[in-house]
Amino acid sequence: MEADAEQLHSVARFLAQHGVTGWLPTLVPAPLEDYANSVAAITQLIHEQHQRQPAAQAFGVHYEGPFINSAQCGALRAQYFRTFTGSEVDDLPVGNDPDIVRMTTLAPEIDGGVELIRELCKRGWVVSIGHTRAAVDVLEQARQAGARHMTHFMNAMAPLHHRAPGPIGWGLQQDEVTCDLIADGVHVDPIMLQVIVRCKSADRISLISDSIAPTGIGDGAYKVWGETIKVVQGKTSNERGSIAGSVITMLDAVRMMLSLNFPAPDVARMAAFNPAKLIGQDHECGAIAEGKRADLVALDDQGNVRLTLVGGRVAFESL
Repeated sequence: MEADAEQLHSVARFLAQHGVTGWLPTLVPAPLEDYANSVAAITQLIHEQHQRQPAAQAFGVHYEGPFINSAQCGALRAQYFRTFTGSEVDDLPVGNDPDIVRMTTLAPEIDGGVELIRELCKRGWVVSIGHTRAAVDVLEQARQAGARHMTHFMNAMAPLHHRAPGPIGWGLQQDEVTCDLIADGVHVDPIMLQVIVRCKSADRISLISDSIAPTGIGDGAYKVWGETIKVVQGKTSNERGSIAGSVITMLDAVRMMLSLNFPAPDVARMAAFNPAKLIGQDHECGAIAEGKRADLVALDDQGNVRLTLVGGRVAFESL
């Protein structure tokens, strides 16, 4: 969120080196001025990226919050969380381009949450449920209002209980609802990754990185979101001891799922087609098919990226 457009171009080049052809820059709860500065940089990035060196293409913006439950704040700063009374959507800048993807993660149980979902869906936003302790009846209202996805499933959600299924139990049995997973083996144990995919099927799972600024730099202590976040042996923690995002890439997530013996076509679907479908870009990318953009990634037998093409142009090559 502190990056200018030029620094975001650097992020996009880094992502391409790790097999990413498209991404959604994610904003966490922050002062409105920070939102405005971030969206201005992202908008500039989007307008410039087709004229620059090929790199992962930003499709839009994802607001993780601020309309979420403080009881499930995770590593996010609760002082910037908000409720909905009818006009707060206008405080979230999204730029003027109608083709820019607008996605948000919210908790439907906050004051005005279900009404907020209706308003966002009416405006063409992709609405995902997350950072939530919602009861099943509220979750069902959210689904009927248009929320059909769940963010970093099982993380920052009320835990599953056999007498209180909550978001996890509800999400597992909803065929109409998709979810995304942080497949790093830390946020979700590998056994639970297998359980979730067995319940939901590969058709309803998207892999995400949930990666934060220190990704690719290595272990150390970093200033992120106004606090110190430590990375030790690839695991993040903030000053409260909570996991604070990940430092994996999508390549790491793919390797994890392949190591759990999921078929490569299923992993490709979870890494590429399903995310593209979620944000309404599957007509253009996410699969190898005639008429789609040539966004392609080639891996060798060891799972290393050897070639990344974005729009048929070489974004990364390892000879």
